[in-house]
Amino acid sequence: MQTIKNDKKTIRSWAMFDWSNSAYNLVITSTIFPAYYTIITTTKEHGDKVNFFGFTFVNTALSNYALSIAYLVMALLLPFLSSSADYHGNKKAFMKVFTYIGSLACMMLFFFRLETLELGVICSAIAAMGYIGGVMFSNSYLPEIASVDQQDKVSAQGFAYGYIGSVLLQIICFVFVLKPDWFGITDLSFPPRFSFLLVGVWWIVFAQIPFSKLPKSSGIKTGKDRKNGYQELRYVFRELQRMTVLKRFLLAFFFYSVGVQTIMLVAASFGEKELHLGTENLIMIILIIQVVAIGGAYLMSSLSRRVGNITVLIMVVSVWIAICVSAYFISTAEQFYVLAVIVGLVMGGIQSLSRSTYSKFLPENTPDTASFFSFYDVTEKLAIVLGLASFAFIEERSNIRNSALALSVFFFAGLVILIFLSMTKEKTKFSTISEN
Repeated sequence: MQTIKNDKKTIRSWAMFDWSNSAYNLVITSTIFPAYYTIITTTKEHGDKVNFFGFTFVNTALSNYALSIAYLVMALLLPFLSSSADYHGNKKAFMKVFTYIGSLACMMLFFFRLETLELGVICSAIAAMGYIGGVMFSNSYLPEIASVDQQDKVSAQGFAYGYIGSVLLQIICFVFVLKPDWFGITDLSFPPRFSFLLVGVWWIVFAQIPFSKLPKSSGIKTGKDRKNGYQELRYVFRELQRMTVLKRFLLAFFFYSVGVQTIMLVAASFGEKELHLGTENLIMIILIIQVVAIGGAYLMSSLSRRVGNITVLIMVVSVWIAICVSAYFISTAEQFYVLAVIVGLVMGGIQSLSRSTYSKFLPENTPDTASFFSFYDVTEKLAIVLGLASFAFIEERSNIRNSALALSVFFFAGLVILIFLSMTKEKTKFSTISEN
């Protein structure tokens, strides 16, 4: 079934998927969960050490290891699932499965206390897997619903919806966490645990909008070399090998994603451990990041029309390097607030622009969008695995400040590749669009 591109209703419904699942990204990965996790796993008796199935870990290192395993599992699974989805035309069904898995895992976090540490860590990892899978299949709709000249704008709209939706739910959770007495709550662990439950409900409810509106793919069942999902994967992989510019972009994307995604996942833990900001300040800081990120996504989209996607990405990655160096030296809450504003500005921009840049490189009207985007998402997830694992490894052997500083190395590698990519003499569909 041929989808009509640039249809406003379809685009809005697609953006609502970001609205639904970004609450997970904010509450679970960035604010309340990491703050709650760090607080309940830091005790007078054991400090920041925890026992997990008989093994002892630094608390934040354990959570980072768990997330890295979740991302690694998904990185291995996604190419096969996406090729099957392209072949059979059922990627919306995969979106639903991962959404329900992730949201139910969030709801189970309501039962997470120190004495149920294993349950909490496992459910947080499963929730991450649900989020990852849903996002990948959602991303693959972008080239189907938007023409090349509109993809930067549509991608930015999706991220903007995500930031707005997540901030709205965060404010609701914020009221419960900061003012439990308003509701007669005496158990101080209840508000954060109730927030996790709300995330799961929010995720499921608002996901019904894109589920009801997004078109169903027709599938690919022609071609002697593409008889099933596995052979579809092999076909797309061979196609990628011939796309030199796309491969270079994916390599750059891999390196700077190591830094971007890791910072997003560990920012709250860093603020709590190094600056002892407390839950209230951490939530406020992350809210600032989300609000600023809305403007950042649209700002980078606008800049890309003037100077080109790669040039804007070079500028943004340079700022990220400065952020890593600054994080090593900050010592006050005020400095952390300033850094949070800068992070928000470039976070929304780099995520939105990376997605649309990759989409622009894809063959026009390709039916293999899920398979192609699985390589994009696998690249990002492998980057997260490397980022979290290296961050945890360095923290356990030195400190969390050195872990933050080390991320600048990955940003620098991505910057170098982007610079070489911008200097290439090879004219592509992407560069032509950027110049017009």
